[in-house]
Amino acid sequence: MPFRKAHILIILLVAIVLLIVMHHNLFNANDLLRKENSDSKYNGVRRIAQERTGEEIPILIPAVEERLGGVIAAINSIYSNTKSNVIFYVVTTNDTIDHLRTWLQKEELMGIKHKILRFDPRVLKGKVQDEGDSTEIKPLTFARFYLPILISGTEKVIYLDDDVIVQGDIRELYDTELKAGHAAAFSEDCDSVSSKLLVRGAGSQNTYLGFLDYNKETIRKLGMKASTCSFNPGVFVANLTEWKQQNITEQLERWMEINVVENLYGGALAGSVTTPPMLLVFYKQYSSIDPLWHVRHLGSNAGTRYSSHFIKAAKLLHWNGRFKPWGRTSSYSDIWDRWYIPDPTGKFHPVRRHAEDEEAH
Repeated sequence: MPFRKAHILIILLVAIVLLIVMHHNLFNANDLLRKENSDSKYNGVRRIAQERTGEEIPILIPAVEERLGGVIAAINSIYSNTKSNVIFYVVTTNDTIDHLRTWLQKEELMGIKHKILRFDPRVLKGKVQDEGDSTEIKPLTFARFYLPILISGTEKVIYLDDDVIVQGDIRELYDTELKAGHAAAFSEDCDSVSSKLLVRGAGSQNTYLGFLDYNKETIRKLGMKASTCSFNPGVFVANLTEWKQQNITEQLERWMEINVVENLYGGALAGSVTTPPMLLVFYKQYSSIDPLWHVRHLGSNAGTRYSSHFIKAAKLLHWNGRFKPWGRTSSYSDIWDRWYIPDPTGKFHPVRRHAEDEEAH
């Protein structure tokens, strides 16, 4: 009997020790999780990498070195809000490839299918003005003109600028119906949302008059009405079969070359270099996407006029304009922050006003 009592006592002591150890480990694990979550407000979305199958949804995004954080946030928001088999074609230049590849290897981005494509700026020789403000033009802004050259083996592709955040399922945008004979679908600037948010003093930025110089005979001879609604080419769905059959890339290049000589839109109020040639080529020959899939002007002062309810309902947010979501004076930067994943190299840092204030003190 004494032996049995001793045996039971030993078992009880072992059980107590095990409970203490388990409690200690659990406490440390919780403490570690709290510490990880407090390291940065830019936690992105942590996920378990799962291989996705089915039809691929190709998405092309240009990646400029100084705006690379925007690309990462956009990709993260798209992938996290869909179960579809998305694949990202990230177009960049040689000097950014290593930085981009390192960033995309972060744990939070594991499992995301992507291909890094090199863009050769020499393709723009003779097509972009070499003087004045045009020296600041980034070659990658023209990547959208060369979709069939950059991507092969697919009929449909989504093009997105780097200053967007997607809040809906990208499958919906991909499923946009393109009418027969149309090579692309855009969101018109005269839709019920955009027409109410014109920037004061900026002229008619929702019509062709805001992008083309109608004092030039070459423009007038086209017979395109100046009051025609324009569109924003920062978000669109393209049918690459139609694009190739209609020689869209060649048409765009032709207008670029003509502009170098005649300056058809150099003095336009809107100040865009990619929109005018696309307006010329796609005049009344494009389909429409749901306006909620391109809620824009967040990068201008007009963007602050949106209600919080409308911003929440938007499927895609676009910070077109001067004030980018990673900058100091951007509207709705808190939404962008949710999807941003910190740069492992430390080169890219979002600029936030409160952070500057803290440094000043």
